[in-house]
Amino acid sequence: MTTQPETLRLADEMESNGECMSAAAELRRLHEVNQELLAALEKLARLGNGGHYGNSEGNTLARAAIAKAEGEAK
Repeated sequence: MTTQPETLRLADEMESNGECMSAAAELRRLHEVNQELLAALEKLARLGNGGHYGNSEGNTLARAAIAKAEGEAK
């Protein structure tokens, strides 16, 4: 029995089927979108507080989303 994550299994399958180039392009596109979303969340986390993180509900939600994204990226 394998414990390989489904995403890695799919990546292996795409490579074996010669779909590597389109998959790689999509991953790069998604990475760029993710960076743009993180930048927007950073602005929202500080909105109304100058350069500091705020404590409003919106600020807190944005910071939680940033933390989740950064935790998954590691």
